[in-house]
Amino acid sequence: MLVLYPPIKPYATHHLTVAMNHELYIEEVGTPDGIPVLIIHDGPGGHIRSISRRYFDPEKYRIILFDQRGCGRSIPVANLKENTTQSLVSDIELIRKHMDINKWLITGGGWGSTLALLYAEEYSEHVSGLLLWSIFLARKQDINWLYSKGTQQIFPDEWQKFIHPIAGLDLNNIAESFFKILTGEDDLQRRAADKAWATWEARCASLEPQQKLVEEFTDPFYAKILAKIKCHYLMNDYFLEDNIILNNAKKLARVPAILIHGRYNMLYPLAAAWDLSNAWGNAQLNIVRDAGHATTDPALIDAIIHCSNEFKNLFR
Repeated sequence: MLVLYPPIKPYATHHLTVAMNHELYIEEVGTPDGIPVLIIHDGPGGHIRSISRRYFDPEKYRIILFDQRGCGRSIPVANLKENTTQSLVSDIELIRKHMDINKWLITGGGWGSTLALLYAEEYSEHVSGLLLWSIFLARKQDINWLYSKGTQQIFPDEWQKFIHPIAGLDLNNIAESFFKILTGEDDLQRRAADKAWATWEARCASLEPQQKLVEEFTDPFYAKILAKIKCHYLMNDYFLEDNIILNNAKKLARVPAILIHGRYNMLYPLAAAWDLSNAWGNAQLNIVRDAGHATTDPALIDAIIHCSNEFKNLFR
């Protein structure tokens, strides 16, 4: 089983103004003249994780990562102004131009896969390939699975802990009820809601319990950004027409692609990756038997690195 490449630090960082209200943090690791690859983090509300630098051979790849609007080290933190799916897709294209790259491999998992697909459908001429895992299509059925009728059936105990901060509010509108607290004046109540939201996602993400993952997600700074920005996107249906990615999948017909999905992904079920593979036609779908959603699951790490090596050989 393949394991992560050794820890690596950026050789360059950038701060790119993309709108009056937003400045993005960008970093580069690996080899400056290597195969350009962009890694898009999960979310909405996620951030660059050091583990993400380690999926690709640093001697062969020029690895580019960035914190999305309002996330991580991008500023202002948790800013919701001009923070939409369309603006994030436009930011990716601005980063490409800023980095003076003609074509690049686009990669990401979860929400990162969503943005990667939307970007590739709009800017396919600049995409050399797609390597995506834990596919999320942001359809109403995908949202309902996680926040209404699906995941709670497998994790009823964690669901009760999750909704505890909004007891007495409308449970049919989870995001709106949380948002009232997250933007309210009661700091203790807000922090409890931040933690509950982050804990729910972390507890359900991995095949086996991973306390380190829970601790990472529930860091107060990270949890605050995750909960607020995720609610913002949920309340706006991710700013997308339902099923838009599948409807435009044929635009990707000439893009080399590998899709990776854990069979036991309880956040984003395998059916979404299956539907995408069928609509796309020529994307390779790898179903990982012993993995959930989290990229800390060893089998998912193994699959991602195997596929990153496939692309390395393809572009050699």
